[in-house]
Amino acid sequence: MAGIDPADPALWLARWNLEADGAPLKTRSSLLLPVRRFGMPAMLKIAHEQEERRGSRLMAWWNGDGAARVLAEEEGVLLLERAGGSRSLAAMARAGDDSDEEATRILCVATRRLHDHRAPPPSGLVPLGTWFEPLLRVSDRGDLIAEARTVACDLLAGQRDPAVLHGDIHHENVLDAGPRGWIVIDPKGLLGERTFDYVNLLRNPDDEIAMRPDRFTRQIDVIVEMASLDRTRLLQWTLAFAGLSAIWMLNDGATPKLDLAIAELTNAALSASR
Repeated sequence: MAGIDPADPALWLARWNLEADGAPLKTRSSLLLPVRRFGMPAMLKIAHEQEERRGSRLMAWWNGDGAARVLAEEEGVLLLERAGGSRSLAAMARAGDDSDEEATRILCVATRRLHDHRAPPPSGLVPLGTWFEPLLRVSDRGDLIAEARTVACDLLAGQRDPAVLHGDIHHENVLDAGPRGWIVIDPKGLLGERTFDYVNLLRNPDDEIAMRPDRFTRQIDVIVEMASLDRTRLLQWTLAFAGLSAIWMLNDGATPKLDLAIAELTNAALSASR
């Protein structure tokens, strides 16, 4: 493909016999374009970062089992099944307690389905120890982050139930595909303890909902039951990730309001269980 820009959607429209079917969506890491292929809806995704390309390889590895089908893949560019269902897990979460808990159950089932894949994983996945390096390197960032760092060190040194991890399971990354059920998109492509894949459920679908103390406790109960997890370990991974996310935010010059709130809720839940 010398002399041809692989980031140009026109290249892939011609290469894969696609027709544009909507406006493109540009993010920091990729470009998404709704398309049709032989009359069928699909999504063209052009990755701009290595993390997205790693996720593309993982999507191909899942082979449509619990994830969006990969219709074509080359040079980190994906042609994906486009989910056409009308249901939204984020909308369910915002509808109230019963619907919120049902959304969490659906997310847990979708996550467990991914973890059931046992074929040799694709190359280039990132171990959790590497993923957590920004947190492990810091010092003097406050008591909550220091505590998260200590917990992360202990967890990483004794990981259990290893699995190929999505790395970013939340309400917007699990879509209604109609008769196909719920399918995932946009993985980070990690390797490590399966419990880690559930922590983002407690931080979504938005800050207001995630920071409700009564909701946090109920969601912990649902996740522990649905995913057969150790409650304390789920809380510990949640605290560890809150610290990591806080470091990412601080490094970007932002205030980690949600991360610190989640860390406080997690500490309170850990103290109550002792």
